[in-house]
Amino acid sequence: MKVAITSTGEGLQSSVDPRFGRAKYFVVVDLETQAATTVSNAVNLNAAQGAGIQAAKAVIDLGAEALITGHAGPKAFAALKAGGIAIYPVAGGTVGEAWEQFRAGALKSMAAADVEGHW
Repeated sequence: MKVAITSTGEGLQSSVDPRFGRAKYFVVVDLETQAATTVSNAVNLNAAQGAGIQAAKAVIDLGAEALITGHAGPKAFAALKAGGIAIYPVAGGTVGEAWEQFRAGALKSMAAADVEGHW
């Protein structure tokens, strides 16, 4: 299983980015191997619209089955759910800390979007 985590920088020591669609990076961690790969989300950082939907497509294309992020808007939430991605919110911390919380079963999945679009 692969888990994508929104990040302000590269690697597990970076802070979790509270934004999904306009996050700077996604750190993708493989649950089996513990290998982490950083993927840039630069294409969506300054998008006039559709950043959440395009970021959702990118996460799906990366093969992730779960997403850890600060927040998700309604269109991104719908696109992620349609792609079979479970969404887990976290309130700050590092990517590595969020990963450990996920592995420990301490995160609860989102039932609905928690911010307005264009957040």
